Amino acid sequence: MGDIEDQNFDEVGAGASETYPMQCSALRKNGHVMIKDRPCKIVEMSTSKTGKHGHAKVHLVGIDLFTGKKLEDICPSTHNMNVPNVKRTDFQFTHLDDDDSYVNVIDQDGNEYQFKVEPGEILTDIKNKESNNEDFLVTIMEACGSAIATGTKPMTK
Repeated sequence: MGDIEDQNFDEVGAGASETYPMQCSALRKNGHVMIKDRPCKIVEMSTSKTGKHGHAKVHLVGIDLFTGKKLEDICPSTHNMNVPNVKRTDFQFTHLDDDDSYVNVIDQDGNEYQFKVEPGEILTDIKNKESNNEDFLVTIMEACGSAIATGTKPMTK
């Protein structure tokens, strides 16, 4: 019987580490928050007082970090919201895959990785640098088990 309890506890622990709680009133524009179980960057915030005995409410507008979709939520200012743990890592660019939807990179130890890259500014930037045979780094943003290329940087020797 102890095994089942351990398994459940492990699953809870693994999922919980992807986010941490923060009081709604402490969130800030350009910060991150989970809206509808999606990691988002906060683009708009407004606080409104409600009736005589009501609580202040915070209206949040966020852009999904991975899909670019706009999501909204309203939460009492005293309540906690989950904030995703967002990690950015720079990897050395090696090549784009054949259909330009994944970027192939290596870390400092020479391990190879492949990350999604969305059509748009970043993909255009990578293609331009690749066609000029430049050495550069690709910034990968990771949150909640997903990862995506978010920018490039010149390589410093």
